[in-house]
Formats: sequence, C-alpha cells, structure tokens
Amino acid sequence: MSDHNETANRLAREREAVEKIYQAFSLQNPDLLDEAVTPDWQDIPLAPGQAAGPQGLKPIIRSFIAAFPDVQIAIQDLMQLPGKIAVRAEITGTHQGTFMGMEATGKFVRIRLHEMHELNGERVTKTWHMEDWLGLFMQLGKSPSLS
Repeated sequence: MSDHNETANRLAREREAVEKIYQAFSLQNPDLLDEAVTPDWQDIPLAPGQAAGPQGLKPIIRSFIAAFPDVQIAIQDLMQLPGKIAVRAEITGTHQGTFMGMEATGKFVRIRLHEMHELNGERVTKTWHMEDWLGLFMQLGKSPSLS
C-alpha cells in the first residue's frame, strides 16, 4: 500500500474515533467511548469529581443526557493532521432535568465547544476541551451554587 493510502486510512480511522465521542452523547450511548478512546485516555481538564479515563466520562454523559434528553452535538469545523484533530462544535438541547444542581428550565440551549484531540492512529489518547459554560448559564438565567 502506498504512503498516501496509509495516511488516508489513518486519517479516516482517527476521524471516526473522534466522531464517536460526540455520538456517545447524541446517540445516548456512553459505551461508544470504549471504541473511541484508549483505556488510559486523558480528559483535560477533568470535571469536579470526574474519575480519569473513559469510565470517568460515562457518568457525566449519562447525567447530561438526563438533563438534556434531546442533546445533539454538531461538528462545525474539523481540522486534522495525522495524530491530531481540532474540533469546533455546538451542543444543543432542551434543559429538562437537573444539571449542575440547576433545576430544569425547559429552555433550548446552544453551547459552544472547542477541543483538541491527540490520537495514536486508531483511538484518542488525550483531549483538551473548553465548553462555554458561562454562555449556558446566561441562556438558562441561572448558575450553579458555588457552595
């Protein structure tokens, strides 16, 4: 196989792995993480109380789905090199359950998401992410308690 074909195949595998992370939310299947990330995957920064690795993110996905049962994550931009993928995405959903201690508002929200993924040719090994939580709180007209 030519170097071009090998690179194209790697890029396709890595893109599929990254897309599965977002599908874990949209398809309401946290176990898709097991196909997307390595067992020692680093999620940076960890949420308060979040354990390391894919098992640490699964409860967060479940709680997000419970709070926003119609959650969807749409990738708006994806830039890729072998071993690295940058994503700009938007999370949407209707706040129908408790999230971060905030009772349901019934409001439809849009949350900006920016992530940088490092990959090993098959799966994601490390993710740096930044969500626009302040924008979410403004849309909800609420913020979580700091106590």
